Amino acid sequence: MTHSLIQRAAKDIFQSRKTVAFTGAGISVESGIPAFRGGQGLWERYDPDEYAHIDAFHVNPGKVWLMLREMFALIMTAKPNPAHLGLAELERMGFLSSVITQNVDGLHQAAGNTNVIEYHGSHNTLSCLRCSTKVKGSSLTLSDLPARCPNCSSLLKPDVVFFGEAIPWRAQLLSSSESQSCTVMLVIGTSAIVYPAASIPITAKERGATVIEINKEPTSITGDISDYLIEGSAGEIIPAIVEEVRKLV
Repeated sequence: MTHSLIQRAAKDIFQSRKTVAFTGAGISVESGIPAFRGGQGLWERYDPDEYAHIDAFHVNPGKVWLMLREMFALIMTAKPNPAHLGLAELERMGFLSSVITQNVDGLHQAAGNTNVIEYHGSHNTLSCLRCSTKVKGSSLTLSDLPARCPNCSSLLKPDVVFFGEAIPWRAQLLSSSESQSCTVMLVIGTSAIVYPAASIPITAKERGATVIEINKEPTSITGDISDYLIEGSAGEIIPAIVEEVRKLV
């Protein structure tokens, strides 16, 4: 069953005028970055209201950095897995327009994707909330964390979207444009329950796109928003789809 769906996905992508990927935490689990939710998720050990809300950062940034340091440690050592590499290959082959990601780990860019819309921001830069100084994440090592502003010594905040913060305007604009204009959307490794990001595949569906879901289990969009679900590991399914697209080429 799975192989026939992989062939179906390859055919849909091959015939698509414009294909967009929408990815969530599940695509990076195979790179050693646990999803926030679930048995190994950060939210099992850190209450989001205490550690991931912008108000919490304003009140006690040192406390929030306990969680941020753990996240940085994971991201600094993570490498793209076969799912990331497969999406980059689809772009190189001319079959993927963009990646809209909820992830902040930069693994899509590390894999080779060049048009990545980071819906929830990125760990690649940090900002000072007091004087607006920006620092590149790549300039820091784990021993530098928690990072302080070189100008005013305030604790820096990674440029990721905390609870209580707005989605970056440019990311909203680009995501809306891509989801409205694509003819196929790959929804990979996301439960699609966190809004406003969860509206992205809905928009694609409403505009007539074929929505292909790749997840380890059914989600809230299965059978309703997605046209079909390929159940299993993204690290196995994406490369298999790439191979089938190659055959069609």
